[in-house]
Parts: sequence; structure tokens; C-alpha cells
Amino acid sequence: MNTPHLTAAIILAAGESTRMKSRTPKVLHTLGGKTLLQRVMSSVGGLNPATTAVVVRFEHERVAAAASEYNPQATIVEQDEIPGTGRAVQCALADIKDELDPTQGPVLVIASDMPLLDTATLESLTQAHKEQGNAATVLTTTLDDPFGYGRIIRDEGGHVQRIVEQKDANTAERSVKEVNTSVYVFEPSVLLKATENLDADNAQKEFYLTDALETARQFGAVGAYVAPDAELAEGINDRVQLARLASIHNRRICEAWMREGVTILDPATTWIDDDVTLARDVEVLPGSFLQGATVVEEGAVVGPYTTLIDAHIDADAHVERSRVQETHIGARATIGPWTYLRPGNDLAEDTKAGAYVEMKKAHIDQGSKVPHLSYVGDAHIGEHTNVGGGTITANYDGKYKHHTEIGSDVHVGAGNLFVAPVTVGSGVTTGAGSVVRHDVEDNAMVYSENTQHAVQNWEVHQVPDAE
Repeated sequence: MNTPHLTAAIILAAGESTRMKSRTPKVLHTLGGKTLLQRVMSSVGGLNPATTAVVVRFEHERVAAAASEYNPQATIVEQDEIPGTGRAVQCALADIKDELDPTQGPVLVIASDMPLLDTATLESLTQAHKEQGNAATVLTTTLDDPFGYGRIIRDEGGHVQRIVEQKDANTAERSVKEVNTSVYVFEPSVLLKATENLDADNAQKEFYLTDALETARQFGAVGAYVAPDAELAEGINDRVQLARLASIHNRRICEAWMREGVTILDPATTWIDDDVTLARDVEVLPGSFLQGATVVEEGAVVGPYTTLIDAHIDADAHVERSRVQETHIGARATIGPWTYLRPGNDLAEDTKAGAYVEMKKAHIDQGSKVPHLSYVGDAHIGEHTNVGGGTITANYDGKYKHHTEIGSDVHVGAGNLFVAPVTVGSGVTTGAGSVVRHDVEDNAMVYSENTQHAVQNWEVHQVPDAE
């Protein structure tokens, strides 16, 4: 087991955040394929805290369920009706105070709306706290426009004297550009004593955790560690900030992949989730979204205007203007344009799903092609079979889904309808417009009679416009 860097981490996830104007709690909004809470818990988890407490209140059941999913060992703490970050910490300490062991390190307190804050920055903060021998240490950053943030007021020795919230700051204090990020490291005994007598004597009438820092000065120095990258320390209060940080994060993801040998023609219109894996010489064209646990192998081309969700694209395949979800695409396969591959497909090497094709739970063997305007669902197609345009596997009888089996080296005529369950052998040829209701043996030719009628001298009468 890894040695803990922290005796405890307290993650604050109780806020309602009315500025998001959403039925979804702020911390459960997503960025790069993960919720804000998941990102913070992951970064904190990198420090291996002996105890992790997540404080919830607004939509507490949803937030608690998410936190338990991300870390089943986390202690879920429900904040009472008393508002404020200070009260949230008081509630957490009431639950975990018996687990605090100073020999295992300090206590980290962190807000859950800082999705870009990484483990490396938190580790540097913790290390600075230990090296400086502080009673408490604040993670700060410097902003050109610090509006809305609490200002860091330092004493003559450069230590943190206090933190003044925006609404409580005077003109001189508001001119300070070093701001509080709502991330703190405390010695366990100091945090317990500093939060004992918090009050709500402020403009917001809340229990501020920042007030605990003034008390902490009685027990030692209160230091500050300035985050080297201000963008990593930014929080989210509304959807404008969410979009901005998502764009920053995505830009960094794209740049990282380009440095690994991936071609991304237009990073501004290409969105890549954290858990996506790209091999070298992959080419991602504009307007593409790579989401979930998607994997793209060497030399494949994705896009333009393509969405991949939990897909696996093998080497040298090309997926163009399509949506592909939970599907495996074999080497040198070509997909699209305007193709929709729903979950459960497996297309082998050198296959094709052409324009306006939809597939669901389809297994297409090597070299087979479904060129255009077709639906293949709950079906298996053997090797080197060609499916004519406008073909449908009718897999649903109104109650159950049924399977269609089509063999190898089959030539399916245009506009065919396979009424499942049905099996068509290898080497079969079907005529255009055939409705195949019964099994067909190998090497047969099957067609459906459809008598053509012509009415001579047919005259189309115009229908008068309605008045």
C-alpha cells in the first residue's frame, strides 16, 4: 500500500450554485468526459489520503452516489442547514476527527469545482506546507481580473494575514490580484482548533473557512503557495466559466496528442475526452468528437464531422461524417459518410459501411460491404458479401428481436428485405426487390415475383388550391 501524503482530504461539494441555473448539481456537470467532482476526487486521490470525506447538501443523494462511485471508501458527510465552507468543514471533522493521525500528514481542504487542478500542483502545495513548517498553507494564484475571488492580504513577512471576500473588501483590498483558490492544507490539530468558534459576522452571513486562517496564526505561520499555472487553479460558478475551462482543457489535450505524433488539423473544432487513446500517425479532421474510452490505432483517419463514443478503430481505417458508438472497426475499413453505427457492431478488416447506413449489433466479416442506404440490425454477414442499396434486415416483430444470418460470397440485390429470423447460405444471389422470408441454401438464386402493371394514357389531374 502507498504511504499516505495526507491524513485526510475534505472535499466540499455541498453548494447549490444557483448561477449554473440547472437541475443538475454543479459538481456533476461534465468537462472532458468526467464530472467536476470526479476530476477533483481523482486529483486528490493521487495523494493517497488515509481518509477522504466528501461534504454534500444540495441534491445530496445524487452527489453522494456519484462520490461513492468514484471512491467507494469515501466518507459521505451531509452538511446541515447552516451555510458556509467553514460549516462544511466543521461537519466533516465531526465525522472523521477520530481518524486524524498527524503522523500521516496534514489535512487538505478543497472545493469540488476546480476541474483542471491536478495532483502535481496539490503535491507541490503539500510539500511547500511541510518544508515551510506552516500551521496552514493556502493555494493562491494571481489573476488580471480577480473580481469575485477572495483577496490574499499578506503581512510584512510575506505570510498570509487574512483573506478578504469580495463583498467584504474595501477599495484597497479589491486592488489586490493575488486570490484565494479555496484550497488549503492544515495541520490536523490546528484545523480542529481553528474551526471551533467560527461565526457568521460577514456580508453573506455564512461560516467562512477563511476565518479559520486568522485563528490558525495563533498556532504558527500561515503560508501561501502560488500555483505556477493560474488556469489550473480556476473554479467554475456558471456555464460561461465551464465552457471556458473546457476549451482550455481540450486545447491542452489536443496539444499533448499532437506532440505524440497525432495530426489534428483544427484543434478548435476537435474535442477529445481524457480517456481516449490515439496512436501515432492518426489523423483527426475538423469537427470531430472523440469520447469515452475510444481507441484509434495507427494510421486511421477520423472525420471530418465524426463522433466516436467508446469505439475501437483499427489501423488505416477511415471514418467520415459518421456517428460510431461502442463499435469495433477493423483495419482498412471505410465508414460513411452519414453512417450511424449504434452499439454492438463488429466490422472486420477491409469492410465498408457506406453512405446513410445504420447498423446495430451487426457482425460484418472480412471484405464485406454494405455500401449505402441500408439498415443491418441483429445480423451476421460472412466474408466478401455485397449488400445492395436500400436493403433492410427486419429484425423486430413488434415484441422480440430476431437474428439474420447471411453467408459469405453473397450478392444481395438492391432493395432487399430480410424478414428475421432467417438464414441465407453462402454463394447466394438475390434479385432486386426480393423479400426473403425463408431460409435459403448455399449457391441458390432467390427472387420475389412482383408483377409490374402499367396503366396507359394515365392523366394526372391537378387538385385545386384550397381557398
